[in-house]
Amino acid sequence: MSRRTAGPRPPAEGGAHVEVLGLTAGYGRTRVLDGVRLSVGPGGWLAVIGPNGSGKSTLLRSVLGFHPHQGQVRIDGVPTTGMPRRDRARSMAYAPQTPVLPEGVTTREYVTLGRTPHRPLLSAPRSVDRQVVADVMERLGLAPMAERQLATLSGGEQQRAVLARALAQQPRVLLLDEPTAALDLGHAQQVLDLVDRLRRQDGLTVVSTLHDLTLAGQYADRLALLSEGRVVAEGSPADVLTAEALSTHYGARARVVDGPSGPAVLPVRSPD
Repeated sequence: MSRRTAGPRPPAEGGAHVEVLGLTAGYGRTRVLDGVRLSVGPGGWLAVIGPNGSGKSTLLRSVLGFHPHQGQVRIDGVPTTGMPRRDRARSMAYAPQTPVLPEGVTTREYVTLGRTPHRPLLSAPRSVDRQVVADVMERLGLAPMAERQLATLSGGEQQRAVLARALAQQPRVLLLDEPTAALDLGHAQQVLDLVDRLRRQDGLTVVSTLHDLTLAGQYADRLALLSEGRVVAEGSPADVLTAEALSTHYGARARVVDGPSGPAVLPVRSPD
């Protein structure tokens, strides 16, 4: 897979330093996150991994301010609590795992919604907005379906459109919730290659959840392993992805082997 293609450029100031300090959140009386502390520097990629129900999606939504929580989130040292929604949208963009997709809009129109924080209220898209949208759609292979209704796209194509809308915001921090969940291996690599290129060339900071541990180990700088709402391991992929950790927190039998781009997780069949 080539990694030569660069995507549209984010704002000149590059990525931001993200800090999560003692974040606790839940649903009703059920606590899902308990005192989570994380940090990722400008241009870094932190992938949050963990078994189902560990709180990964709730963590991203709390960082964005979409879910009630205790504790603090800081962007370049500035608490996001009380930050105007428009300013927050210029700093952080989010691609949810299961988005609510509007009916009756084309793929181009949907991606163009990502430009909303950058143009005057109720104004039409400007030439710069159209250029950013065109660049993003080209890089994600969406240009041929620009005029198609969003509802007619396949699940994988819709997932790419969601990511395209987030990238069109030209954020300093990109939060991705399972960005490869509906994609085959080839398209998953294309999406992660694009995210990696944006991060490396322009300093974009990435915080993602990833279900595929091998992809997490090969693309992210650092991993944070969530289990029962707590960070139980954080560090380089080689430090976090161990057979012992996978057995303890996933109940999985697996080998971890060194690959050319990072560790790879190989499930081991039961000897019975």
